[in-house]
Amino acid sequence: MTATIVVGTQWGDEGKGRVVDWLAAQADIVARYAGGDNAGHTVTVGGERFALHLIPSGILYPDTLCVLGAGMVVNPARLIAEIDGLTERGVDASPSRLKLSVGAHLILPYHIALDGAMELQRGKKALGTTRRGIGPAYADKAARAGLRAGMMQDPERFADRVYEAVKAKNAILTGVYGQPALDAEAIAAQFHDYARRLAPYLADVSLLINERLAGGQRLLCEGAQGTLLDLDHGTYPYVTSSSATVGGALTSLGFGPRYVEEVIGVAKAYTTRVGAGPFPTELTDELGDRLRGTGANPWDEYGTTTGRPRRCGWLDAVILRYAARVNGLTGLALTKLDILSGFETVKIAVAYDYRGERLEHFPTEADVLARCRPIYEELPGWSEDLTTARRWEALPPAARRYVERVEALTGVPVRLIGVGPGREQTIVR
Repeated sequence: MTATIVVGTQWGDEGKGRVVDWLAAQADIVARYAGGDNAGHTVTVGGERFALHLIPSGILYPDTLCVLGAGMVVNPARLIAEIDGLTERGVDASPSRLKLSVGAHLILPYHIALDGAMELQRGKKALGTTRRGIGPAYADKAARAGLRAGMMQDPERFADRVYEAVKAKNAILTGVYGQPALDAEAIAAQFHDYARRLAPYLADVSLLINERLAGGQRLLCEGAQGTLLDLDHGTYPYVTSSSATVGGALTSLGFGPRYVEEVIGVAKAYTTRVGAGPFPTELTDELGDRLRGTGANPWDEYGTTTGRPRRCGWLDAVILRYAARVNGLTGLALTKLDILSGFETVKIAVAYDYRGERLEHFPTEADVLARCRPIYEELPGWSEDLTTARRWEALPPAARRYVERVEALTGVPVRLIGVGPGREQTIVR
């Protein structure tokens, strides 16, 4: 009868999927609570790599129920493709194992077209969205003009609603952005078929979760993106359009805080970011290239969803302290510690210099953050390969000191340490 919430503590891409996959072994339900297919979780099991974009990582455990919450925006075409892809690989993604909230909002082709048109219009001030229609879908939700998954319970009526919505959005696409109109009739027919396929997956997720919690089952909540991409608490406007922090789990899944036992923040042993926006510890030299990798290895820093190269830099403890405060973290999962092997020294930003003033606390205003310069603390590096370590004591002393320094700077214990992409490459403290 407890819930554990997993959140990203940086700008996303922290390795939440593999942490959730590891924690899911002790969960009865794994529920995704925010975002859409702009997120990507990569999980490696037995040498086999799974790239998941909508379905929670818990789907790889045969007895776990997986849930998509009301706080998500879901592209039906992407969800069906992901279900079929898992099925082809022998993973059961049937309605008995996967539920979609009737309250989740749907992404339609006009959302994707508007996303691209708005980014194009912004020009050099583009936000760096994934152009998956996420922002426009959430905008329709807030404007009370969105289409919800529950409408798919009546495919015929749903198709009519889709047709009318496409016609209305075409006026904006053509009149405001000079883009071609979409085929409303063809899209309505297509979404009629999607509704017939997905109707068996629909559920009142809040009722389901509360009944299971009351019955003693364990819930694991899987976030998307990271704290600094949260719509309210991130580096606005360079953010996503949903609640990527801990509160998003409660509002999306519809259960109360009395059930929450743990809030696990996931952080890389360094920092990465995709898209535009300020990034104080970014390395634009060969050190940044070294952290990123060449793209030849799935463990390298290229987006699971978009393939875009990630911007890389040293670990930023100012960010982690902020994430700990906003989310009420009870523990940290530190991923990719193995990537730091071979550096003579490693750095952690402990504060910022803002026009001669030392800042200990993270400034959420993007204009201020852009003018901040990191104040570093330098620690000895290590040369040993960490990928075979399975116990805390097996890590070299310098690596252990690095982890302990992260704990001291954040005030949060590091519970899990990732030393490779595999499920088994996790050290528990």
